[in-house]
Amino acid sequence: MAETSAAEGKKRLGLFGRILRFFREIIAELKKVVTPTRKELINYTLVVLGFVVIMMLLITGLDFVFGQLTGWVFAGTTPF
Repeated sequence: MAETSAAEGKKRLGLFGRILRFFREIIAELKKVVTPTRKELINYTLVVLGFVVIMMLLITGLDFVFGQLTGWVFAGTTPF
C-alpha cells in the first residue's frame, strides 16, 4: 500500500478556488488586527514625529558642515 503525501492528498484548486482561498486568508488576517487605543496612537505619533525632527536636525547639521567644507575646499572661503 502506497501512502499519499500531504501535498498529493490535497485537492488541487482551480483559478477561482485559489482566488477565493486568497480572499478568505485576507479576511482571516484582518480579523487578527488590533486597533491601538487613543493613548497608544498618540504615543506612536509622538515617537514618529520626534524621530523625524531628530533626523531633520541631523541632516541639516551635516548639510551645513559639508557645505562649509565644500566652500572652504573649492572657493577658499573660511569655514564657519
